[in-house]
Amino acid sequence: MRIGSLLSAWGRQRRKAGPLTPNGSGPLALKVGYLSAMDVFRDLPKSEIRRLAETTTMVTVPKRRVIYRPGEDNAALFLLKRGRVQIVRESADGKRLVLATLGAETFFGEMALIGQRFPQNSTAEALEEAVVCVLSRHDLERLILEHPKVGLRFLEQISARLLETELIVEDFAFKSVPARLAGVLLRLVETAEDRAVDASHQELADMIATYRETVTLTLNRFQDQGLVELGRRSVRVLDPAGLQAVAEG
Repeated sequence: MRIGSLLSAWGRQRRKAGPLTPNGSGPLALKVGYLSAMDVFRDLPKSEIRRLAETTTMVTVPKRRVIYRPGEDNAALFLLKRGRVQIVRESADGKRLVLATLGAETFFGEMALIGQRFPQNSTAEALEEAVVCVLSRHDLERLILEHPKVGLRFLEQISARLLETELIVEDFAFKSVPARLAGVLLRLVETAEDRAVDASHQELADMIATYRETVTLTLNRFQDQGLVELGRRSVRVLDPAGLQAVAEG
């Protein structure tokens, strides 16, 4: 799905939903509330939040839909309102590596922050139905020029992501598959209910750049050791301390 497709989808939704409204439950009011909740916009006055809401395009992205692919020039920044989006790198032989799994009230497509000379080098896809606000590069540049603190907030979050990517690379260089898998389970369980990680074996394999069969064998070993309990499409962590020991091994 390219930017043009996103904008066309928004046009169809607008025709169904009716015009933007300044109050109540209309699309503009929804966007104002959402944008106000985003940490990167916490320094903006209400008037600028409203202006931003008027210039962004809000779309619903179906589950598993690709939002952009490697090599595409990114003409916009994507602000994630609801749902989860996965950022993935894929090798020539089809092996996938998940760089980040993003939840609500964050952004992706940050190539728009550094200019059109740098096309995307990853794929963004919706893990579940997602609601996204699309901010054009032109409006993004104006926003940063007029409100430099917003640019600093973006840099803070991008720096944190780069650090996380460095840690992933370090794990691949120095850790075994069981150690990498244990580390991913511990990170995912931090935001999971009842210590249950909702992810398939293939999704976990993508997160540590290995094969699904390897993940299945390793999870079965973890279950035999009493570290986890396996469900149909979930992994319940029973012994976080034990997993931590494996992750550090």
